[in-house]
Amino acid sequence: MSFSNMKRNSQSNIEKLTKEVSKITKGKESYKDDRFWRPEQDKAGNGYAVIRFLPTLEGEDVPWARLFSHGFKGPGGWYIENSRTTLGDKDPVSEMNTQLWNSGLESDKEIARARKRRLNYISNIMIISDPANPQNEGKVFLYKYGKKIFDKINEAMQPEFADEEAINPFDFWAGANFRLKVRKVAGFVNYDKSEFESASAVLEGDDAKLEELWKTQYPLKEFTDASNFKSYELLKKRLDSVLMGGGGIMKSAEEVETTSFGSSFKKENSNTDSNSDSSPDTTGGDTEDDALSYFEKLANE
Repeated sequence: MSFSNMKRNSQSNIEKLTKEVSKITKGKESYKDDRFWRPEQDKAGNGYAVIRFLPTLEGEDVPWARLFSHGFKGPGGWYIENSRTTLGDKDPVSEMNTQLWNSGLESDKEIARARKRRLNYISNIMIISDPANPQNEGKVFLYKYGKKIFDKINEAMQPEFADEEAINPFDFWAGANFRLKVRKVAGFVNYDKSEFESASAVLEGDDAKLEELWKTQYPLKEFTDASNFKSYELLKKRLDSVLMGGGGIMKSAEEVETTSFGSSFKKENSNTDSNSDSSPDTTGGDTEDDALSYFEKLANE
């Protein structure tokens, strides 16, 4: 291109550049799945919504998908992958964590804790009330949540005290709405105040409307389908690359520095697995569902 042509086209080039920037921006946000809903939190870290867990779809056994994942950073970048232990198979991170744990060194145990499995569940939900985004109300979404909320579901189905009536939170007719209350407590995401309401029917128990709603739910099988998990060999190759920056395979704990991620994540989850006698792949905690989304966002920036 000559200088004169460049000058003549200088104004029109902005449209082309804008389109290219748009492509890059969209690429960075590729981790977002519009099927999923998340409660919006204010500047103080608080959020509120009322949701309804929806029943099992035809051809599926339970109204949730149960997933194990790993998310951590090493010298070679981020490792954010589904764990093959979800399928009952061997996984290279879990194997390495076991080796580190069994060394008996506290430094090795700290590394294993920072790389432990994160447990998440995925269910279909209907938004009953979403003050921050009222346009979501009445719609069906997928919702990813952690052990803390799953424990509340289990407590509703198997109440601890005799004066509490058991409910199936996933039942259209005899289930209950869930008041999701998100808070920041001592810097941590907390769901302790979340609770189920009294039993009530969805859409006033109108079977025709409920069947229509049921047919709009998303299948959950894909999240635990073996075809959506990388092979052991690919995961091992990625793990080696992350731990050694592409330069080889980690041989001992001393060869791996604890990253800034490791310390910050430990802070976020210090109330979940601080016992030095716990296993390297212990799961649970209030922030499991938020952590992987955070990792995925960082990895795509």
